[in-house]
Amino acid sequence: MNPAELSISQLRAAYQSGDLNPADAINSLTEAIVAKDDAIGGYLSYDTETALAEAAAADISLPLGGVPIAIKDLINVKGHPASCASKILDGKYTAPYDATVIRKLREAGAIPFGRANMDEFAMGSSNENSGIKPCKNPHDLNRIPGGSSGGSAAVVAANTAIAALGSDTGGSIRQPASHCGVVGLKPTYGRVSRYGLVAFASSLDQIGPLTKSVEDAALLLEVIAGSDAKDSTCLDEPVPKYSEFVGQDIKGLKVGLPKEYFAEGLHPLVKERVEKAIQYLESQGAETVEISLPNTEHAVATYYIIATAEASANLARFDGVRYGHRTSESPQDPEDNKLIYHYKHSRAEGFGDEVKRRILLGTYVLSSGYADEYYKRAQKVRTLIRDDFSNAFEQVDVIASPVAPTPAFKVGEKSTDPLAMYLADIYTISTNLAGICGISVPCGTVSEDGSDLPVGLQLLGKPLGEADILKVGAVVEAGQKS
Repeated sequence: MNPAELSISQLRAAYQSGDLNPADAINSLTEAIVAKDDAIGGYLSYDTETALAEAAAADISLPLGGVPIAIKDLINVKGHPASCASKILDGKYTAPYDATVIRKLREAGAIPFGRANMDEFAMGSSNENSGIKPCKNPHDLNRIPGGSSGGSAAVVAANTAIAALGSDTGGSIRQPASHCGVVGLKPTYGRVSRYGLVAFASSLDQIGPLTKSVEDAALLLEVIAGSDAKDSTCLDEPVPKYSEFVGQDIKGLKVGLPKEYFAEGLHPLVKERVEKAIQYLESQGAETVEISLPNTEHAVATYYIIATAEASANLARFDGVRYGHRTSESPQDPEDNKLIYHYKHSRAEGFGDEVKRRILLGTYVLSSGYADEYYKRAQKVRTLIRDDFSNAFEQVDVIASPVAPTPAFKVGEKSTDPLAMYLADIYTISTNLAGICGISVPCGTVSEDGSDLPVGLQLLGKPLGEADILKVGAVVEAGQKS
């Protein structure tokens, strides 16, 4: 029995039976990281010594007692780096506190272990924008793992992690989960506290799990969900026992199929795998209903106005004064304003190209004379997109679609074409704009260039509808195993 290859539920069972202990899991993961991660690049750092000390004190009677969880490198874990995969913070910031999700993991007995790679400040869909090192897809090292939570998905897929936390601003959990063949859950906005998450776009960001099974996603969500006085956007609603919905039947449940998500641009083999999974749901008693989300065509433009505007404001704090990279350059011209010079050079040296691109775009759409034309109009379209989903959920219980229009693409294939990269998020970003929940569940593979590349089925639920998408996701998962 190799502990690194086990799921959360399997590892817990092995602890209870006495076949394994938490130190076995940490040592097994460390061996796997040493053997595999130089090629994959899923981790930015890990601390075996601290993890073993926590393993020795672990209470395995707790819900996640002794279970190691990898953490995306923008979630604060006290005493550990949180670089956001950016040169502006790399080696220059150690978290002085635990994020709320980390506190909840610790209270449930889990061990935060390893900082997962990502696109810099969560800005990207391929993990090619990491400012520290690239991350590759474990199924084909010539392909991207997805982003921005590419490292979190890759380490789970490579069995160098039992499970991981990521964040999802426009598909950043679901899309890499699809490309790496793992389960990725984006909770309803406000279901999980964002306190301690380094913000990209505050009205869109949400923390969620990436796991080896739907049951594991349910177990993690049970722990990290719930109200938090430190996050005013966090919902004060009871947290269901999500794991109890795994294994329930779906007879009579209505599944919506948005016609806009099955139109031109969808890879034919991806469409085939998704449709086969939907047919399996029908065989298990679900009813499918064609629906329309008419404002889908405006989603990408709306998202990249709102998200970049919020990023521009959130990243203003990284100025090289209080913490982070500080330029060593000094103005040569005595007429130069020293403070402005310092800001410009510190940020220019510390931020990567994609982050700069989004800061500039966000600053532009918020600038005087353009805010009404772009930002305020985008907020109005966001309302229309939310209304599309509200209307759809009056007819159906969940919505099914592809996660991404293609399987994982090759490294460098889209990195010189930002618009093509942005359009790859067409099926995921509306979920964040509407604030609803979504999950990616593996539904098969497609063969390209000798590699079997995973495909994910996306299931979307109404606000606080995580139980429904977990229930349906577990049925899809069972169908893949049968």
